[in-house]
Amino acid sequence: MWYVASKTMAVIFYGPSLDDLVSRSQLPRRRSPHQLYVYLSLESAANYPVCTERWNGYFNLTWTYRLDSDLVWRYYAFQNESGYDVAPSASVCWQENKANYRDEELAEVVRGKRKAAAWFVSNCDTTSMREELGGQIRQNLRNYNLDIDIYGDCGSLLCPVSAMEICLMKLEREYYFYIAFENALSDDYVTEKVVHALNHRTVPIVFGGANYSRFLPPGSYLDAREMGARRTAHRIAELIRRPNEYIQLFNWRKYYRVRAIAPGIQACHLCDAINNHPIPRNTTTQFRRWWTPLSSCRDVIIANLH
Repeated sequence: MWYVASKTMAVIFYGPSLDDLVSRSQLPRRRSPHQLYVYLSLESAANYPVCTERWNGYFNLTWTYRLDSDLVWRYYAFQNESGYDVAPSASVCWQENKANYRDEELAEVVRGKRKAAAWFVSNCDTTSMREELGGQIRQNLRNYNLDIDIYGDCGSLLCPVSAMEICLMKLEREYYFYIAFENALSDDYVTEKVVHALNHRTVPIVFGGANYSRFLPPGSYLDAREMGARRTAHRIAELIRRPNEYIQLFNWRKYYRVRAIAPGIQACHLCDAINNHPIPRNTTTQFRRWWTPLSSCRDVIIANLH
């Protein structure tokens, strides 16, 4: 197997599998001086930390969700009127507009909405403890006779993967907000959850470790981590009572469109990088420090002690 790998231009190492590769002695025994070693991870650093220095200087390229990776895996992109991708980006400059936004078709959709928020979720025990915050928001919403409908293993409603498009159309017709909480709090960790809302005329309520101003236009979402449960519930109720104000959260649609990025496109980016960097570069001499917050490694040590 490693003879074949030695003939390739690049070898991809999937981050969550690193420990398993070491324990099974499956790391390459020889390394070609003209070969790129690529670290790939779509999982959060908080859930899959790297807590050893052995990987420092091991990888030539990083390919992750982080915006400071050599290659950035993006689930979606905001395109401006000229067709250029402007976000996600560490240095995004959003179009500013304070004018009153009007869209009669959108207003008609909003008039048909009857429910506060939906949440499609099946992982009910997360490192971010999103389930606790969701429960607190839900409890506060009851003060306004509102609720969160939870679909999947963590709730009482069903939305199988095979029927996801039907569920998303239901989201657009019936719900004002969509709960887009991440399962871990890591820098730049924002997954495709927000796209469910953005492309189906629903406002995302986010919770994660990212600076969301790099990922979403200002005024297009509610940040539950920043606002807390009580303020988030109050703002939901307030916007439902004020449909014209609610519609202003879609102001970004005047300037941008959202496109999902298929996994195949991501692979093309890797091919471009390999061709542009035929001689390996050592860009990750401090890989552990870059990828993993110290607090995450402390958690791993504590867990192992128990």
